[in-house]
Amino acid sequence: MESSRPAPRLNDNPHVQETVSDVLVEYEMTARAKLTPAAFDYIAAGAGEQLSLEESRAAWRRYRLRPRIFRGGAAPDLSTDVIGTRLAMPLVVAPTAYQQVAHPDGEVEMARGVSAAGGLMVVTTRATRALEEIAAELHGPWWYQVYVVKDRTLTAALVRRAAGLGATALMLTVDTPYIGFKRGGHVAPVSFEQHLVNFGTHLAPGAAFEEVTAAIDQDASIRLETIAWLRDIAGLPVLVKGVLRADDAVACLEAGAAGVVVSNHGGRQLDRAVASAVALPEIAKAIGGRAPILVDGGIVSGTDVLVALALGATATMIGRPLLWGLTAAGSAGVERVLGCYRDELAHAMGLAGVTGAGDCTSDLVA
Repeated sequence: MESSRPAPRLNDNPHVQETVSDVLVEYEMTARAKLTPAAFDYIAAGAGEQLSLEESRAAWRRYRLRPRIFRGGAAPDLSTDVIGTRLAMPLVVAPTAYQQVAHPDGEVEMARGVSAAGGLMVVTTRATRALEEIAAELHGPWWYQVYVVKDRTLTAALVRRAAGLGATALMLTVDTPYIGFKRGGHVAPVSFEQHLVNFGTHLAPGAAFEEVTAAIDQDASIRLETIAWLRDIAGLPVLVKGVLRADDAVACLEAGAAGVVVSNHGGRQLDRAVASAVALPEIAKAIGGRAPILVDGGIVSGTDVLVALALGATATMIGRPLLWGLTAAGSAGVERVLGCYRDELAHAMGLAGVTGAGDCTSDLVA
């Protein structure tokens, strides 16, 4: 089984530090060789002309650091708190759908790698393994991502089920009233049975195919009131994912959200949507420390994480990089990717004179 073998390393020279970039190049190349073109494109593709996909990464790299001196040589403290959950590092495993596209064990194998690295996973509504199987492999706190579907009784049932299995927060994705068009990888190469692995037990017996597909389709009619509806169903805090405007972020908090996730959906929804790195400072200023802010999109190094923290994020999220690790080396690949982010962030913080995640203030970047 892949996850039982150690992940391959780029070299065995103890004096050469592998970077996140090195590992991701290696794993993406391996994934391209292992996956069918349809599966690879589903993971890799962005929407439209893929401008948002390209700009998401470039936007973080436009910032430059202003390191502090005379801060001592102690190892920086990477831990941080987000809505009552203590994170070992300010990085959360983003919800990514249909992970059996990447690995036969899908979300179960991802959960094994996340647990081994001491991370926090956000389990998606569109998982291809049963929630019970995934939760069994998660040995720390985890959150549940919510797509509200047209049959809201299904959403309510799944949310209650996730809460009963130990989820400690909900993450409501709001930037996907319907799936953005991608010239490559538009349709997930999974079976109808995989689509229904978690919905199935909540569907009426004998329902026709057309009824089922309509019931589990995205509900484009969700509004701010949906935040409180989910919170009341589960008794859990709700973070809203897909926020790119300060006025929307404030409105979400006023409607009962516990926090927001600044995200353009990895460039997979609206092409030419502003990059998260561009939207983050405006949103952080508007929220003013009243609630946690997470951010994702194009974060491909520990230094990107440091920049995000300095721009006002409480923590960051990554998705595609972990799917490349999952494809290439199973849970060991997931663990290795997370470990590289952790080591690179600690290294960058130390050189920048940052003692902890809370010490990353806006004067650190230019």
